Amino acid sequence: MAKMPRPRPEKDATRPDNRRAMILDEAARLFSTRGYESTSMRDIAAAVGMLPGSIYYHFPSKDEILTAIYTIGIDQILAAQARALDGVSEPWTRLEAACAAHLDTLLGNEGYVAAIIADWPSEAADTRPHLIGERDRYEAIFRDLVKALPEVRSQDRRIFRLTLLGALNWTLTWYRPGRQTPSQIAGEMVGVLKARYR
Repeated sequence: MAKMPRPRPEKDATRPDNRRAMILDEAARLFSTRGYESTSMRDIAAAVGMLPGSIYYHFPSKDEILTAIYTIGIDQILAAQARALDGVSEPWTRLEAACAAHLDTLLGNEGYVAAIIADWPSEAADTRPHLIGERDRYEAIFRDLVKALPEVRSQDRRIFRLTLLGALNWTLTWYRPGRQTPSQIAGEMVGVLKARYR
């Protein structure tokens, strides 16, 4: 009598897929240093020591990798801001705390946030609705924080918010560790805008 094949064990949802995590880590690093369009699936596979075809078992396309990295990056920065804002009530202090958390995450070694800010891919057209939705999910935090500032005129709030986000993200190009901490930079940026818009 032939042996019945053993059923495959169900995947434990609580255990991370290490290969998938490695792919995302290396792809985020490559996207942030080389750019999305200059990074191929073959490059990502080589970085994790996989055969080029094997990476498609985990992700059917480079766009799928980008989408995952973007979502993780937004989740990381939102979590950092939630921790920074816990127990803080004064509006300008809340804004500065959120900016410091933004910079800590962006300029740290996470890789995911740097990847999503360093390069907005023009060729990944199919992913744009998802990426825009994730970006809007993040910007909503700053929209609420700026809205709570009592001294800023209502007609200036959008420009205020976009100016601040642009300045925060531009630090990725010029920041060098050791001169100022992310918190110090955040404090100075908020201070400049506070003086301008009050």
